[in-house]
Amino acid sequence: MKYSKVFIEAIAYELAPVVVSSEELEERLEPLYQELHMSGGQLEALTGIEERRWWHEGYALSDGAIAAAGKAINASRVGVDEIEAVVYTGVGREHFEPATACRVADELGVAPTAVIHDISNACLGMLSGIVDVANRIELGQLRAGLVVSCETARDIVEEAIRCMLESQTMELFASSVATLTGGSGAAAILLTDGSFGPPISKRKKLLGGCIQAAPKHHGLCRWGMTPRGLRTFKETMRTDAPSVMKYGVELGVRTWLAFLDELGWTPDDVDKVICHQVGSSNQTAVLEAMDIPLEKDFATYPYLGNIGTVSLPLTAALADERGFLRPGDRVGFLGIGSGLNCMMLGVEW
Repeated sequence: MKYSKVFIEAIAYELAPVVVSSEELEERLEPLYQELHMSGGQLEALTGIEERRWWHEGYALSDGAIAAAGKAINASRVGVDEIEAVVYTGVGREHFEPATACRVADELGVAPTAVIHDISNACLGMLSGIVDVANRIELGQLRAGLVVSCETARDIVEEAIRCMLESQTMELFASSVATLTGGSGAAAILLTDGSFGPPISKRKKLLGGCIQAAPKHHGLCRWGMTPRGLRTFKETMRTDAPSVMKYGVELGVRTWLAFLDELGWTPDDVDKVICHQVGSSNQTAVLEAMDIPLEKDFATYPYLGNIGTVSLPLTAALADERGFLRPGDRVGFLGIGSGLNCMMLGVEW
């Protein structure tokens, strides 16, 4: 897929306020560590994550999305009444219905003619939302659209710790390590057709991208509700991390090659990459398999953890703020998510 008139007008984020260190989580897991004869420091050693952030208890997902969206709008020259789509893309939602996007749109005050809906695609949610809005812009259906997301990890990590302390088995610890990487945050991306000031030359241009899938691996990472007694359920997340890495890297390499071919790029043409943030092992495996130098990547997982759909766009925003991404850079957004699905987008910064 290629785009000729889609621009990233603004990227914004909202950081969760509660800092939770890996050491703090391990202190809570001390009975498990003693039972399994494990020493402290395992969590950071396995993931490279020193800390992550959580929202305060009871914080609404839509509040985070609204906060990030407001920042994106304020950083642009697009009026709220000129936004013609609001797409919420988080793994977490507030209700089965209505779409979480509805409250976001209402609080922002967008026009009643706007397209408003949710999209779900595991950690690729925001990239899927970008494609949805970009397609509408390319077709001339709208001039500006907002993609938003907010994720929270507090509840699922709390439940994972409770289950690990209850079972005290290495099997459950191994399948729950990925859960313990979870962080919280929100992000928003405002896309336009370039018809809003300042000059188009100063905007980030979405050039296109590529999508590949390996759905036979859909059972490797699951997060949802499972039965717990009569008419009761509990939230659970289980990840076969070694298999996710193995098959995710295979899918990533396949997508990377197709991505380069689609945009007519060589590996040397890609100045910087922003990857979905999982942990140190995943970062090393993915970059090495694609032969991408480590210095081309910007990482936030050591202090933010894995924020699901928010990880990649929030990392891009921070990389931009800190001058890592520079005007004219050819940037690859590289996303791999449960399913398995992979999406890569090319941006001229």
